[in-house]
Amino acid sequence: ASGWDRRADPEKDPALIPDPSTTEVPEELRRTIEQAMALYPEPHSAVIPALHAAQQLHGWCSPEALEQVACVMRVMPAYLDSVARFYDMLENHPVGKHSVYVCTNISCSLRGADALLEAIDAAAGQDPDEFNVRAFECLGACDIAPMASVDGVYIGPLSLQDVPRLLDDARSGRPVLPDKQLAPRLVADPHANSTKFPPHAVEGGSR
Repeated sequence: ASGWDRRADPEKDPALIPDPSTTEVPEELRRTIEQAMALYPEPHSAVIPALHAAQQLHGWCSPEALEQVACVMRVMPAYLDSVARFYDMLENHPVGKHSVYVCTNISCSLRGADALLEAIDAAAGQDPDEFNVRAFECLGACDIAPMASVDGVYIGPLSLQDVPRLLDDARSGRPVLPDKQLAPRLVADPHANSTKFPPHAVEGGSR
């Protein structure tokens, strides 16, 4: 639910910015939010990375998470709640700890994404505490259609035969289908991913 149709309660006390002296904020979360705020001339511009960091810690944008972010950013929790309810990748209710977003836009759909989503949803549905499976309008990786994002890692092209291993890898904490991950692939930029992945071997030398 978007929350826009929720009635205001006139009996409630006025909303306040959380008091730092009484609001406990995990130190790592505080540090992450402050680092994000330092990147922008207007600190409020860091609201999305701040909420994302809180979601990674709490599993969703819970009232506690919103309170902690509001305390550090010196804003009202209701402001953060409105942002969290607008953006699709911010969760407003408890979900499974592994996010599996299956792209169902035209390129992926034409290559079997609808059947892929159905198969992943059916297989993961037996374990709702582990998996948050949803269709996603476009993940911008048409060249590896049909594809999905698993905990932020782009993977594809996927087949129905990949589904059991995809879920098992995620559940076990292993890299998910490493041979199908987008990040290590050869690209034109010689510096892309160079801090995380070794250079690819190419004909006539290395990149």
